[in-house]
Amino acid sequence: FMKTKNIPTDIKSKSLNDAKTEILHILERLESQTADLEGSKKDYERLLILNNHINDIFKQRLDNIRSKKK
Repeated sequence: FMKTKNIPTDIKSKSLNDAKTEILHILERLESQTADLEGSKKDYERLLILNNHINDIFKQRLDNIRSKKK
């Protein structure tokens, strides 16, 4: 898995909703009949990074919740 520091700034600055929206757009492109292989590969790689970013957001929120319970 990709470490947080490896996530590009343009993705790191996205809110949860912005990341989700971009994922939906990428999925639409990947599912289209006109998708080219090279573009699909780049989209897929970006999809993985966006997913890692969303996981990081959830981990931070979970840590915040846990620290407030202590």
